[in-house]
Amino acid sequence: MINRVLEENIKNKMGKGKALVLIGARQTGKTTLIQNILAKAPHLFFNGDDPKDRATLEEINTEELRSLLGNHKTVFIDEAQRIANIGLTLKLITDQFKDVQLLVSGSSAFELSNRTNESLAGRKWEYCLYPICWKEFEHYLGYKEAVKQLHLRLIYGFYPDVINSIGNEAEVLKQLVSSVLYKDILAAGGIRKPDVLEKLLKAIALQLGSEVSYNELAQLVGVDKNTISTYIGLLEQSFIIFRLGSFSRNLRNEIKNNRKIYFYDTGIRNAILGNFSPLDLRQDKGALWENFLLSERLKLNHYRGSMANTYFWRTTEQQEIDYIEEENGKLKIFEFKWLKKTKTKIPITFTKAYQAEVKIIDSENFIEFLSVPK
Repeated sequence: MINRVLEENIKNKMGKGKALVLIGARQTGKTTLIQNILAKAPHLFFNGDDPKDRATLEEINTEELRSLLGNHKTVFIDEAQRIANIGLTLKLITDQFKDVQLLVSGSSAFELSNRTNESLAGRKWEYCLYPICWKEFEHYLGYKEAVKQLHLRLIYGFYPDVINSIGNEAEVLKQLVSSVLYKDILAAGGIRKPDVLEKLLKAIALQLGSEVSYNELAQLVGVDKNTISTYIGLLEQSFIIFRLGSFSRNLRNEIKNNRKIYFYDTGIRNAILGNFSPLDLRQDKGALWENFLLSERLKLNHYRGSMANTYFWRTTEQQEIDYIEEENGKLKIFEFKWLKKTKTKIPITFTKAYQAEVKIIDSENFIEFLSVPK
């Protein structure tokens, strides 16, 4: 059992009069986490993937709910986005049965959020569960063993089932991508051309760490720019990819509107390309390292409740900074290098314009970057 950072956060919110909503991609451990929290507490469980449970909750009034809940003070609804009218059902429970603690999970952020944002406005705590984060992994294995596996994690990522399938990681990832990832996104988004989604994901995976042009992606995939924008939004809401925008304040030659796209999990990215080659044999190790650090920092910031804005920076003369965080009016600047170098060239244009110190993060000091800032 890999202990999750969110467990204590959720436990501390239990019994406070609001629903607890947990979103995240499939197979990240949402159901396991909530079941672990409720292990010793009597509770009523509904599974949105079960047709019978869906039928029970889709059209239900207050009196039917009262009979259904009985004496239960805790209710867990898993994959709630699969249930029609779930927003109204959740609102009835929270409004009419105030002594009942409601826990809800879902693998489709856009579906579940759309159905609960209005009905549970002011009535919920919402959390996102990502694949295993570095802190959880280090606590699970111990510091030395976790660092020993760093190469493997860049290749295979951090999905719980992947971590627990030593020697079969590639097979687990391929099944995850084909049977869960594609099918869920296609079904949820109403996409009728799976080949377009597959081509787009491969194109994004190949451009990892580089600036992405929607026009270029449209030409590569063979669809219009608006379709690319829609699909990328869908992939973001499905917790497959996330975007990093460009930072600009003062200089005329700063790139202002471009973006980079990264994967929440490097294992998923490598599975999309079908490339599980060892790190030492790869041409993309720098991009994988950058993706790893950014996705882990994203998890860290989310779990600690940070409101930091995040960017990269580049000028038309190709001067670049890998990562910028802006929080409470302060800038934190980072450059990512896999191997520690005696000297790294930092753009003078940036340091002069923003009076900012740049921190180099490499494979020897990355732990501090993935720790809660002091």
